[in-house]
Amino acid sequence: MKKITLIISSVILVLIMTSCATSKEARNYKSSVNGKWQLQTITTEGITGKIKAQILDEADFNCFVGSNWSFNQYNNLGFYEISKNGGECVAIKRNIRWTIDETAGMPKRLGYKRVDEKYRAVDENKGGFLFTIVSIDKNNMQLKSNINFEGKPASFIYNFTKN
Repeated sequence: MKKITLIISSVILVLIMTSCATSKEARNYKSSVNGKWQLQTITTEGITGKIKAQILDEADFNCFVGSNWSFNQYNNLGFYEISKNGGECVAIKRNIRWTIDETAGMPKRLGYKRVDEKYRAVDENKGGFLFTIVSIDKNNMQLKSNINFEGKPASFIYNFTKN
């Protein structure tokens, strides 16, 4: 009887560990994202002409250009900072908890939730923000978020350089 209990316990432990394990590919993405980045440009796909749009439930997308982002792969915490820009942008520093999303059949995505100083979710009723990782290397990262603009699919493309 003890032998059967031990075997069942071992099987359950292995199942739990493998279900919670992060794939090697996701760990490589986390390692690549780790560090300090500056958002250089935001471009659009599927949108023509000039637009004024609030992104990430925070500020106009132009306010994010030049913002600084920090990602720590060891505790999945980080932050972003927006600098004050005349009367258009308010200076903001926002703590985040981030991860690499590995949904089956989907490209790898970087996701984050805003958190307070005690690392509790700020946006309780929201799932957070997800960006498709278009490309990443040791110096550059390109993320994409799909949106609906005037009833049509569109995207924001975020181009980062590593500091």
